[in-house]
Amino acid sequence: MQEHGPPKVYPIYKKITSIGRSHSNDLTFPERSLEDFQAQIVFDGRDFQFREATKGGVILLNGKKKRRGRLQHGDRLGIGGVELVFSIFEDAPATPPATATGTAPRKSDEVAGMVKLSEFNSRLMEIRSIPDQMKELLDLVIDVSHAKKGFIILLTDGQPRIAAARNVEHRDLPADVHQLSDSILQRVIEQRKPLIVSDAGADTMFQGSASVMNLKLSSVMCAPLIYRGELLGLIYVGNDSVVSLFDDTSLELFSVFAGQGSLLLQNALMLNELSTDRDRMARELEHNRFGDIIGSCDALTKVFHTVEKVATAEVSVLITGETGTGKELFAREIHRRSPRGGGPFIVINCGAIPENLMESELFGHVRGAFTGAVTTRAGKFQLAHRGTLFLDEIGEMPLGLQAKLLRALQERVVSKVGDAKPEPVDIRVIAATHRDLLDDIKEGRFREDLFYRLNVVGLHLPPLRERDDDVVTIAKYVLRKYAPEAGSQVRGFTPRAIEAIKVYAWPGNIRQLENRIKKAVVLCDKSLIGAEDLDLEEETPGETLPLSIAREEFTKSYIAQALERNGGNRAKTARDLGVDPRTIFRYLERDG
Repeated sequence: MQEHGPPKVYPIYKKITSIGRSHSNDLTFPERSLEDFQAQIVFDGRDFQFREATKGGVILLNGKKKRRGRLQHGDRLGIGGVELVFSIFEDAPATPPATATGTAPRKSDEVAGMVKLSEFNSRLMEIRSIPDQMKELLDLVIDVSHAKKGFIILLTDGQPRIAAARNVEHRDLPADVHQLSDSILQRVIEQRKPLIVSDAGADTMFQGSASVMNLKLSSVMCAPLIYRGELLGLIYVGNDSVVSLFDDTSLELFSVFAGQGSLLLQNALMLNELSTDRDRMARELEHNRFGDIIGSCDALTKVFHTVEKVATAEVSVLITGETGTGKELFAREIHRRSPRGGGPFIVINCGAIPENLMESELFGHVRGAFTGAVTTRAGKFQLAHRGTLFLDEIGEMPLGLQAKLLRALQERVVSKVGDAKPEPVDIRVIAATHRDLLDDIKEGRFREDLFYRLNVVGLHLPPLRERDDDVVTIAKYVLRKYAPEAGSQVRGFTPRAIEAIKVYAWPGNIRQLENRIKKAVVLCDKSLIGAEDLDLEEETPGETLPLSIAREEFTKSYIAQALERNGGNRAKTARDLGVDPRTIFRYLERDG
């Protein structure tokens, strides 16, 4: 990296490099515009990322204000009054200046190794096959370490199996575990720590090992591949011609490559599971499916039993539950299982139609009934004749129209707007709402007699956060459905994404989950969707904000969640939150 003025190189050689005005940082700049601890550059084994260390400290990436992001070669970081240029191709000079803390920089071979690793990570997107990615990584490790051969070993039921084997000519070797020292492998497996053997034949620890003697080993390095605490396998390189080839510096760099190998091996395991996951998923869905509804938790199973009983009865049903819980799906399932299943299923969203048009939507109108009524038109009641009428968000219906709806339900006749002639209708009504209608009755916003007319049988749908592992099953189903439609190569979720899906509260329920996955399917360019693709990445732990800033951040987040639940309808969001619509616009403008 370099700053304005005479070029000055600051080698990045740690996993986390801190930047700020304080002398405790790895990179210290005396600029008064900097915070004491303003930014960090993090190497995660694959990419270099930057992120803010103190709220309010301005960071510019290529002139645009950012709080975090991925660094690429040539990017310019503006941190306070300092501008830095990130480079992965420029080696450190022979005697570069020490960092602010006086720590010595990396050796040139380590810098070259990190450059090659960065180049490899850039090419990963072009290498679709996991086995090919492993081979490329092994070739890189062999080149950097000056080994003559390398192996990536997968542990299956505790037994080693070679997943990739390469030589110094970048050619495949026979995948035979007998080429490896079982005693060296066993020691790394037991201790879960990287190991250097400088001269295996003379090493007192392995002099009694038949495998070491028979293989005539010289220099060996072996490191565990661990992902989230689980030992997946090992990476092993060796040179049988040179003793003392590897040192602690080599091992430290080797461990970085092992971190990348862990990710590749985890992906390989995931994709291996995915190769048979389709059939297993189909069986699970068949077992957990109730019509078009996915789920098997106890709370939902009780609802299924009620649906089976009520479907064949000619009674009105009121479905309650949070926005996005699938109320329309349940209404359709009741209709499908009823004697009216062959008739029409007509939906009207009472919260999405202006009050002055609601009566016409429900009952129809004749030509000339009002301005704009150029033709006679049937309403939803007439269209639902001999079928089912689904009144979604019934709690949003204006009070004045509730009396007309009640009369239509009681008398089973309706009259078009502008026409006194009554028309008989044969319909079944299913209504739904996310509101507490009993509270609305107390507040005078909903008619009590209409409530009891609609609520002959009540169904309450549990929110997604109370449905145990249903959320993962639904997520897999949505991905399986939309990935082919979008022409996406995404085939599953990373373990971290699955865990994030499980722990997130999903205030927008299934609709929110579906929208997040649709977005990830379109934008993700990897085989597996990560937590970051679902906007579920964890915030920096242990961060304490001033109360005013925390309150502001929470308000913006809460408004955004409410907007997502309401499909972006700002007026309805304002009503739900009990605020003036201008408040919603004001926060949206701030966020933009």
